[in-house]
Amino acid sequence: MGKLISVVGNTGVGKTTLVKNLCQATGFIQELEENEKRPFQKLFFQDRQRFALANQIDFLLFRLDQEKVVRQGIKTGVHDGGLDQDYHVFTKLFYQKGYLNENEFYLCQRTYLLIREMLPPPDIYIWLGASIGRVAERFNSRGREVSIALVEDMAAIEDLLEDWLGEIEESKIIKINSEAEDHNYQKAIAQVKLRIQSMK
Repeated sequence: MGKLISVVGNTGVGKTTLVKNLCQATGFIQELEENEKRPFQKLFFQDRQRFALANQIDFLLFRLDQEKVVRQGIKTGVHDGGLDQDYHVFTKLFYQKGYLNENEFYLCQRTYLLIREMLPPPDIYIWLGASIGRVAERFNSRGREVSIALVEDMAAIEDLLEDWLGEIEESKIIKINSEAEDHNYQKAIAQVKLRIQSMK
């Protein structure tokens, strides 16, 4: 069974950049969010209340498909965000903001828990952090056509990350300050390589 690494953190913190550089340096399987290709993402961007449920269920199932590919193989896979962040951060954020009602949130929760009964959680979480100001700056400069979150959500996202990752055993988490890294994340990549070797 292939190992799974999830790179998690706030919107715009640099998850995708780290995933791409890590996979280039190691030969790991790269599994990206690809939000522009998801069928409900643009609809959600236009009407969050109406399309939040469809968008979240689609993302949870999309992440299931990505994890299955990794777990059924022998190579290590690396996700930006991943299933657990999609549920513990974004699904809960949208419930807090009223985009999902109680029954819709419960449906997402049941979907997530069912998937986790079928597949184990990631072997390692890389928690990529930065100040809210720096994250907002990166978010505003990246120029994506649509985004699942807004600058105004970043503080709430940070709180949800803290709540969720605080419940995971510390040995499964690698904390990285993206503001202390070069643009290629060379220090972070060296740290992840050592951790992967220790898992074998």
